[in-house]
Amino acid sequence: MTFSVKDLGRSPGSMRTIEEHVPAPKDFGVALVGVQEGSIMDLDLRFESVHEGILVSGTASVEVTGECGRCLEPLRFERDVDIQELFFYSDSESLLGEDEEQYRVEGDAVALEPVLRDAVVTSLPFQPVCREDCKGLCSECGARLNDDPDHHHEVLDPRWSALAGLTGTAAESDAATKSESDEREES
Repeated sequence: MTFSVKDLGRSPGSMRTIEEHVPAPKDFGVALVGVQEGSIMDLDLRFESVHEGILVSGTASVEVTGECGRCLEPLRFERDVDIQELFFYSDSESLLGEDEEQYRVEGDAVALEPVLRDAVVTSLPFQPVCREDCKGLCSECGARLNDDPDHHHEVLDPRWSALAGLTGTAAESDAATKSESDEREES
């Protein structure tokens, strides 16, 4: 995604706008959501020549796909991302040093892929959800709680599991004791 800026020269104030449809490169996303490689990104950009370099500003419209972080349902939505970045001329006095991460005009062209990647990926939700009140999945069996909100399991504390068998015996013992005492009273 390299765009020529040769026509702008080094004439501060000269400007050009573009509207392009470009395929999305690889790795435009995070673990659960992202822009699918090869999908169309709509770019509406303005290239302006300034003293230090070329100022690129505008928007990128992308289709984001992925899955809900709670229930794993597929997601698909549009995202418009604002872009504004200054590409410095290599000989510009405004460069702060080689260790500073700055974009540069390289051979009368600007490479927009890193700028677009930074803008798009940082705009994506960290934990995407299909809806704000998504209940997620049951931790015991994986059932979707949105489909069955009353879903639950009887959860016993494992420390009490050894005593679980005694509840039936204790009830039977109480019933037997009561029967014996009733028989004595009748006699």
